[in-house]
Amino acid sequence: MNIYVGNLSFDVSEQDLRQAFEAFGQVTTANIINDKFTGQSKGFGFVEMSAKEQAQAAIAGMNGKEIKGRALNVNEARPRNDDRSRGDSAGRRPGGGRPRY
Repeated sequence: MNIYVGNLSFDVSEQDLRQAFEAFGQVTTANIINDKFTGQSKGFGFVEMSAKEQAQAAIAGMNGKEIKGRALNVNEARPRNDDRSRGDSAGRRPGGGRPRY
């Protein structure tokens, strides 16, 4: 099960994230999302756990828990919206934002 972890301190490493969630079970992967240009953390990441029961326990146990001065926002990850993954400007005018006239 994939878990979204938000409100991460920029000082949190993937190893820190993995260690925090391993208290609830086996962590398959722990990834922090970084800006592709600067390499700076975007303040959120994902933890994947092999067992759904362990993942649900981790969500309950880690949501609101403070790590490096920040209270985490933890919940089940939702699939990404197709429009966002392609970079489309959903709901906007073709060719950009404002009308020409």
